[in-house]
Amino acid sequence: MIGIVVSRADEASTHLGEQLRAVGEWTAHEDGSRADGDGGGTYYTTEGFELREFDTIHIELDDPAPAFSTPDDLDFLVFVSRHAGDTGRLLTAHVTGNFGPAEYGGAAGSFARAAPGAHKVVVDALGEHAPDDYEVGIECTHHGPTACSTPSMFVELGSGEEQWQDAEAARAIAEAVLDLGGTAADHRPDGVADPRHVVGFGGGHYTPRCERIVTDTNWAVGHIGSDWQLDAMGDPAANREVIDAAFAASAAGIAVVDGEKPDLEGVIDDLGYRVVSETWLRTVGTRPLAVVDAAEAALSTVAEGLRFGDVSVTADNPTEAWTIVSLPDDLIAAANGIDTAATLAAVVETTVAYETTEGATLPAGRALIAEADAFDQLIDRLAELLVTEYESVEQTAEGVVCRDTGFDPGKAETLGVPEGPKFGRLAAGETVTVNGREITPESVESNRVERFSVAWPAAETADAAAETVSDGRLTNGER
Repeated sequence: MIGIVVSRADEASTHLGEQLRAVGEWTAHEDGSRADGDGGGTYYTTEGFELREFDTIHIELDDPAPAFSTPDDLDFLVFVSRHAGDTGRLLTAHVTGNFGPAEYGGAAGSFARAAPGAHKVVVDALGEHAPDDYEVGIECTHHGPTACSTPSMFVELGSGEEQWQDAEAARAIAEAVLDLGGTAADHRPDGVADPRHVVGFGGGHYTPRCERIVTDTNWAVGHIGSDWQLDAMGDPAANREVIDAAFAASAAGIAVVDGEKPDLEGVIDDLGYRVVSETWLRTVGTRPLAVVDAAEAALSTVAEGLRFGDVSVTADNPTEAWTIVSLPDDLIAAANGIDTAATLAAVVETTVAYETTEGATLPAGRALIAEADAFDQLIDRLAELLVTEYESVEQTAEGVVCRDTGFDPGKAETLGVPEGPKFGRLAAGETVTVNGREITPESVESNRVERFSVAWPAAETADAAAETVSDGRLTNGER
């Protein structure tokens, strides 16, 4: 069940509560076990949701969860609230806590348990329902409450009196909140075991990098310590427990840091967490982190250009059974010149991971394969691409040999053909006349042979040994 918290001390909140009750079918109930201003009295339910009203302003509430009918069944709480500032028409969502002093409710250096999965869903829903003249954004962690016993987040309507009474915008938030039905507090895409959450550090109050992560990647964001919040916190080394608490309250072990913050990154590393880039998050996606760690240990890092193929790890091809192969760089480059998309697809669809060059756009270096015949399949697909450019393509023990007959500029020059249009006509298969003498295309042709070496894995050659991955380390041995 999802609990919705309305504060009567907030005119935007009461308006949002009215719009929520106007959407869908709600049933009114009476709770005489607690005071009306403490969530008792009249409350409302619809499938998957329960809405309670409180007299206290949201940020000063301690823990509203016990006011709900079945607190233990709450998946998370949504505080519907106003947003105040000089930011115009804005719909926002964020989680709560304080990296530094508690100037706006809650406790200093303390955090409410975030609901990153719900936050990700509601930001997307806000984007879908927002009126055309409203922006959608996320904010850093910056106010209370901090003592909620269940995951929680704020969804806010801003940023002034006119917007707080805007029925269309309030209805948009109501619809976005009700779109949360069936959503979990944590983000586990495609059944991933561990939550895909990150903690954000740095940047302004509104954080474009974290917003991109939320809207454009398979990851969700928990707590965000903006630059002003980090300044309020003070020296990272003296506030290790605050940083640690932010990770714990986000159910995260990974951070993204905006800007140069070596002292902060040192503390994060010392606490056992990892700092990654936005590129790393996009590249890793939903892949098991154990697979990512093993691939980076065996080959190179994502920052160095490592990219991942579509081959998944199963019981039949665990990480310790992967084989490291040398990619046929020249063959890939030749195929890439013919069909870039098909060349990349051939590598992606046959490998677990592969190294790249040219800004991570061209596979080159080494790769990991999970099946014995995957490398054969890769070479076959690359060779098939070359058939369109050569008369014959042959695979040998040394690699791929391509043969072709074509225009030879040297022969043409020897026969007195001047460079220019006649070169082009001969190359196109036309006969030309030079000084009264006919020069046929056949007379200026030569056989062309291109050889692309391939370092076949051990299973393909009698005198080679394959490198295999075992717990992220390389060992030599026969397959």
